[in-house]
Amino acid sequence: MRNPARRAALVDAAIEVLAREGARGLTFRAVDTEAGVPKGTASNYFANRDDLLNQVGRQIHERLGPDPAALAETMRTPPSTELVTRLLRELVDRLSEDRAGYLALLELRLEATRRPELRAALTTTIEANLRENIRFHLDSGLPGDRETVVLLYLAMTGVVIEHLTLPDVLSPFDLDTLITTLVTRTLPHPD
Repeated sequence: MRNPARRAALVDAAIEVLAREGARGLTFRAVDTEAGVPKGTASNYFANRDDLLNQVGRQIHERLGPDPAALAETMRTPPSTELVTRLLRELVDRLSEDRAGYLALLELRLEATRRPELRAALTTTIEANLRENIRFHLDSGLPGDRETVVLLYLAMTGVVIEHLTLPDVLSPFDLDTLITTLVTRTLPHPD
């Protein structure tokens, strides 16, 4: 039986390679080198490159997700516009801390435009993630409805892409102020 810890380390190494080198640079040899394991190790764990890409697609969302204990602590605050703002700031902080993870996700998305199987797998994962975000938002009693969550998701995707890929584009703006403005203008206002 293969070692699950080693498989996870290989997937994490693949994420780092994908972020740094792009999809074209993602080879078994590059993954072995990044993971610091003997040549041929990755090919023993993954049937082919598509298998590796699919494994990365599944693992990356777990890696980028919030720490359950930290999220539980944040959610002790009563539902409000301020809490939504805090959650989105924590999202940007978390993705900034794992910049390579998010860049790898962007590379996966691009690669999915050329690989139908990866597109299907990634679509399933991202749809499930969005559904979970909607469920969490609504179940937590946060202001706004399903469409509000989708609008925030779409806007924050743009913010994160600019922040992590071309930060100078947003440098004239204060990121915290942008997030606050986004939330206050998107969420419904009490009458």
